[in-house]
Amino acid sequence: MVKLIAMGNRGDLTNEQWERIEALLPKVKTKRGRPAQDHRKLLNGMVWVLRTGAPWRDMPERYGKWTTIYSRFQRWRKSGVWDRMFAELQTALDVESNVDWEIHFIDSTTVRAHQHAAGAKKAVPNEKP
Repeated sequence: MVKLIAMGNRGDLTNEQWERIEALLPKVKTKRGRPAQDHRKLLNGMVWVLRTGAPWRDMPERYGKWTTIYSRFQRWRKSGVWDRMFAELQTALDVESNVDWEIHFIDSTTVRAHQHAAGAKKAVPNEKP
């Protein structure tokens, strides 16, 4: 008989990835209000949306309520969690020589602009007779 092992969904964080990221996230606060949701599950939901490009409302239910995940994503964005996390991971990977700076970078040719970012009306230059 073949024993099936429970596996994460494709695209979810591996245990190794989670171990690197977990310490960089805010501590879970449980003193007041509702019990905090698991950071890993919510982070997997955020990654799913960013990877697929799907609307937040279309996120699979296995990650939790989309409103909770979206709220956490925005809260972390506003408080600088993402910036700090990426900076620390980048530094750690650079120290370990796991970053090849010839190929690992982001610039405007690899980041997609918002649909309204292009095509703005240009100012008409004043013509002098």
